Amino acid sequence: MDEIKNLESLGLVLPSPAYIVGAILFGIIGYVAFRRGRKTMSPALTWTGVVLMVYPYAVPQTWLLWLVGAGLCGWLYTQWN
Repeated sequence: MDEIKNLESLGLVLPSPAYIVGAILFGIIGYVAFRRGRKTMSPALTWTGVVLMVYPYAVPQTWLLWLVGAGLCGWLYTQWN
């Protein structure tokens, strides 16, 4: 527990379990979309997959991670044929 306190004193905060689950879930969905987009030669699927895999690195809040991920998955659902 002291190690966590030391990290927090340095300004580093560990992500919540909800954040980690969201990042993994959207990364897997993004990978599947990327592979499908490459196979079907669909740029919309390919780039949406890339964005789903990369954006968790740029979003610090858990609620924003889930909101953006749900929006991108909605967009992905409309593009999936």
